[in-house]
Amino acid sequence: MLQNEEQARTFCAESTDAAGSARLERLATLVVEENMRQNLIAKASENSLWLRHLADSAQLLRGVSRETGPWLDLGTGAGFPGLVIAAMQPEREVVLVESRKKRADWLVRAAAELGLVRCRIEGRRLEHVETFAAGVISARAFAPLGKLFALSARFSTQDTLWVLPKGRSAVQEVASLPAEVASMFHVEHSVTDPDAGIVIGKGRPTSA
Repeated sequence: MLQNEEQARTFCAESTDAAGSARLERLATLVVEENMRQNLIAKASENSLWLRHLADSAQLLRGVSRETGPWLDLGTGAGFPGLVIAAMQPEREVVLVESRKKRADWLVRAAAELGLVRCRIEGRRLEHVETFAAGVISARAFAPLGKLFALSARFSTQDTLWVLPKGRSAVQEVASLPAEVASMFHVEHSVTDPDAGIVIGKGRPTSA
């Protein structure tokens, strides 16, 4: 379990290469700078940015092959986890969906600043994003699982991996799904918060 900023930084560094670590350092700076202009993250969390946001995002790469893609991140907000994933693995196609124009505009600028040519920003509601087959789908504080699947199942195939940070509600949300859908998923513990869970699954939850 990661407990402080130093441990979180080390965790991220061990999950990417030197260039990826440099991009994460730059991303951290960009987030804090932009946070003075718009509320990307809670001001109080700036002092724990690596633990609460960067490492919390980076952990989603565990068990995901580099050949799996593209990666679709729903309601990416300040770029967590999508922009972190793209910074750590720039060769991977990553699609960030963010409907709030001011945030989407910043994501475009940040991706350009970091040289992430395979990172695409969809500055619109998910309902208006053209369907494509995603290799991985992530979402952090986007919607309850039932609604999330209803909105995004069209992007999934039988091989799609789902990595969905759900905090303390993870087990309860999985249990609330129809049995045939719930059986597709399990909950793993977060390395950044002992009370948080990540919903992991594979397939196309069309019955949610």
